Amino acid sequence: MKLLFVDDEQTFLKYLAKRLILDGFTVKTAFSGEEGVEAAAKQEFDVAVVDLQMPGIDGIEVQKRLKDLQPMLPCIVLTGHGSVENALASGKYNAFKFLSKPVDMDTLIETINAAYDYRVQQEKSSLGSKDSQNGTKKPGLITKLYGKFCKLYGVEK
Repeated sequence: MKLLFVDDEQTFLKYLAKRLILDGFTVKTAFSGEEGVEAAAKQEFDVAVVDLQMPGIDGIEVQKRLKDLQPMLPCIVLTGHGSVENALASGKYNAFKFLSKPVDMDTLIETINAAYDYRVQQEKSSLGSKDSQNGTKKPGLITKLYGKFCKLYGVEK
């Protein structure tokens, strides 16, 4: 799973990135909102973890720009400056979850996995609605196998 991690606290970010890499994640770190948006413009990510308060563009603006670049990208907001107002503002841009620093590593990993699962479900439902709109249906496994056997044995369908 490819993560985009945006936080201006470099020591904290490097520690979390190393730990997540040990847990099997691919992690791209960005030390500012601008760097994070630039990375998302160049590369697709499965989940983003974004700090809320950073110099330059803040986490809410980063979420907005990430949604413009990658509409299906779930964003987890991680901050040491948690408040109800910030959580509500993040919710406008469909923040998947709002976590406060210091975050428990198990909680962070569970949240990242849940965000990824949510994304997969959203993509499946999006594909399903596109297929039904087009009037086409993807062939199932049995249909594919039947076609392969027919071709293999020279039988007309």
